Amino acid sequence: EVQLVESGGGLVQPGESLRLSCTASGFTFSNYGMSWVRQAPGKGPEWVSSINSRGAKAWYGDAMEGRITISRDNAKNTMYLQMNSLKPEDTAVYYCAKPRLVGEVAFTATRESYDTWGQGTQVTVSS
Repeated sequence: EVQLVESGGGLVQPGESLRLSCTASGFTFSNYGMSWVRQAPGKGPEWVSSINSRGAKAWYGDAMEGRITISRDNAKNTMYLQMNSLKPEDTAVYYCAKPRLVGEVAFTATRESYDTWGQGTQVTVSS
């Protein structure tokens, strides 16, 4: 079974950091670009970041660029999102997602662009 499991979310104060993890199973993780998508309360999903299959190239959405770093460890079948200088507007459920095709990298929050999503991890930024 293809599965993605996020972890690392929590409640932090503005300005603090978190590192999210996404652990994959059931497919050859190193063959796929991967993405992070978030959804804030009452808002639609927003693409956050993507990384290619080997981890050599990364892309970032405008909302968090400069404050986040995406990375992956293919030996551990895990992708990470290091988030720094968090703001209250970063409060959301963060999902990792796998695209449909080998080698593909998706840069969208459109659900149909991915064939597998994790269950999400809640990030709350509040004082």
